[in-house]
Amino acid sequence: MEDEHVCIDNLTEYLGAPSNFPSPGAFYGVFDGHGGTDAASFVRNNILTFITEDSHFPICMEKAIKSAFVKADYAFADDSELDISSGTTALTAIIFGRTLIVANAGDCRAVLGRRGRAIEMSKDHKPNCTSERLRIEKLGGVIYDGYLNGQLSVARALGDWHMKGPKGSACPLSAEPELQETNLTEEDEFLILGCDGLWDVMSSQCAVTIARKELMLHNDAERCSRELVREALKRSTCDNVTVIVVCFSLDPPPRIEIPQFRVRRSISSEGLNLLKGVLNSNS
Repeated sequence: MEDEHVCIDNLTEYLGAPSNFPSPGAFYGVFDGHGGTDAASFVRNNILTFITEDSHFPICMEKAIKSAFVKADYAFADDSELDISSGTTALTAIIFGRTLIVANAGDCRAVLGRRGRAIEMSKDHKPNCTSERLRIEKLGGVIYDGYLNGQLSVARALGDWHMKGPKGSACPLSAEPELQETNLTEEDEFLILGCDGLWDVMSSQCAVTIARKELMLHNDAERCSRELVREALKRSTCDNVTVIVVCFSLDPPPRIEIPQFRVRRSISSEGLNLLKGVLNSNS
């Protein structure tokens, strides 16, 4: 088990931030390690610090987050006490007020539950993905049987410095995240963050359907997370499974009412007379 995760429900209190700090604030992350635990543990412990200490924070969150991922990757490479050949994917979600920003490097996935519909907030960075393949090949990388340079099943990751060149050089294996931002509405009920061990065995919509059903029963996000893990194990996932469920309301999701449509049909007088004639002839 090389996964790590972080859940900070009250970011303002956690950071000891001033009163003008955007509120409410929260931070969540899932980090799927490989080749050892050092990379996942390092990023889990430091990524938020790199975000909040960036000069662009909190005015330009996109620049702050992208910069933080790269800085964390470089800082990990400089730590002589760690195995810098280990690596990790990184998926983070930061909430300020009603704004949700998801950053992803790797094949973890964030999915928003919007009144029962699954809204994907990240893209899986697999080497065979068309955009990733083009980027990799443009930078001199190759893909063998779905693996980057025949070694790694993801196209973006932090760490794995045995596969990277000097700092700052363009590399097929990228630590730069892709970001998606949305303004949360009353229809947005919860967010699921999970590593690929979950998504290997169920679709985004399936996970949202299961999570919503669970939350309607007990309204417990942690219990819901455990149920998604159990379901992935029942479906014989072959990988580690880490899941975080974040609810945006204290109340459970409401029952979705399906409108009942009454269809009225009418028959012309000519048709009615014809029908009467047929019935009379049969009698």
